Amino acid sequence: MAAAEVHNPHMFDWNDLKYFLAVARHGSTIAAGKALGLSQSTVHRRLDELERRLGRTLVTRQQSGYRLTEFGQAMLPYAERVEAAIIDFTRRTSDVEQDMKGVIRVTCPEPIVARLTQSGLLDVFRAQHPSLRVEFVMSDRYLDLSKGEVDVAFRSGDTDDELVGRKIAESIWAVYASRDYVERHGKPERIEDLERHLLVGLDDSLANHRAVKWLKEVAPDGRMSARINSVLGLVSAIKSGVGIGPLPIALGDAEPGLVRVLGPIAELTRSWRILTHPDLRRVPRIAAFFDFIVLQREALKPILTG
Repeated sequence: MAAAEVHNPHMFDWNDLKYFLAVARHGSTIAAGKALGLSQSTVHRRLDELERRLGRTLVTRQQSGYRLTEFGQAMLPYAERVEAAIIDFTRRTSDVEQDMKGVIRVTCPEPIVARLTQSGLLDVFRAQHPSLRVEFVMSDRYLDLSKGEVDVAFRSGDTDDELVGRKIAESIWAVYASRDYVERHGKPERIEDLERHLLVGLDDSLANHRAVKWLKEVAPDGRMSARINSVLGLVSAIKSGVGIGPLPIALGDAEPGLVRVLGPIAELTRSWRILTHPDLRRVPRIAAFFDFIVLQREALKPILTG
């Protein structure tokens, strides 16, 4: 029983294979020691230990140096495979460490950047991953993740089926007016009244935005007093009193000078999602940010939904 335990191949130190390989390649423990930067006695001792654990002789001593036994010759290619696997493993470990450094390019509407930054969530992420940096690409236009324009997107609305994502909040919209506008023109009591008011909306550069489509459906003959190329621009235009228009409640309710006159509008409600391309989802630095955001869903709801 004792001999069986000593000769159990599962008990030997895999690290000892490098001493076997060095002797096989260099022909002596002296040369192997020099190649490994170790003493001859260390190489000899570790090789002896490996043979003892295996219960078989790997090399024999001759006047000209060491020669592999028949068993040693048979085991040599397997030891080389282990060595190659360890090299690949080490290289991949280094790659992963490198992947955990650098920039994560994130796109989202401009107002969300300020709210995210002020929330402190990004500070928590930086504390967990000090070698990673989040860089925002602010746009109300949908940037193309498949073409590498950005790495990650915060997006509400329809999206490309090839992307992978997780729901993190709701995007809820309502119709707003400035207090000054309401004093001068009154406010709509129902959706049908919108055609009798001055309207503010997004311009043709965002023609596919759901807010644009909705206004065309409910007020096809409405009088547009201003068309803006960003949601943040909508806020400013409505605050100025030139007209009324739809806004995310996260923005509209936060403005003391604005009044919610209609809504929330069910037709404008969408899910906020974090999105990335399937190939990027497996990249460690992207996965770190993606997973962090998913875990912070509850903290994100007041930022994204209001």
